[in-house]
Amino acid sequence: MEVSDITGWLSSNLPQVILIVGGLLAIAVAVSYAKDKDSGKYKALMVLGFIFGIFMALEAATNFGHWNTVTSVIIAVAAFTLIIRPFREVHFAVILGLFVMVVVYIWLGGLTEVSGIDISFLADNPVRIIVAFIIGGLCYAIFNFGEAIVKLFGKILNWWPLLFLLGCVCVVEGAMMFLGYGSIVDYINIQQIIC
Repeated sequence: MEVSDITGWLSSNLPQVILIVGGLLAIAVAVSYAKDKDSGKYKALMVLGFIFGIFMALEAATNFGHWNTVTSVIIAVAAFTLIIRPFREVHFAVILGLFVMVVVYIWLGGLTEVSGIDISFLADNPVRIIVAFIIGGLCYAIFNFGEAIVKLFGKILNWWPLLFLLGCVCVVEGAMMFLGYGSIVDYINIQQIIC
């Protein structure tokens, strides 16, 4: 078997392969977390899941119109779950708020006038610090709200029994596509017509 044959097979079966590999990774992460969440195996699987989750998200985004919608949604949810898992305890809102504060502080230092209006007072150090702090705080509030929403969904989807179930759904979806049944939804619709 040549490399071109393998790449051709992979490109024609990409969603199935992504589903099965991503599903097996989700199952492995859930099982290793349930056994010992402090183990090196769990942490390694989590990093591997993060990397593969990025690949899943990119493929789901670039092939959204070409793949079955249900398949794309399952891949996107699994990708989100694998990507967010290592970052469940990281507070990105603080980091982004501080970044905005520094950028605003630097930007204000070069201001002299806008549309003929003298605003050089904003470049003075005490005013500059206060304005940068206020804008950074407002951005922090907005980012914190967005972070809370993302973490809520991340915690729900990363609850290990649900992660295990999501992995099983991915594997079943990929296997059904390999067997020619289409998506799980297609199979359910066929069964309803038969019955």
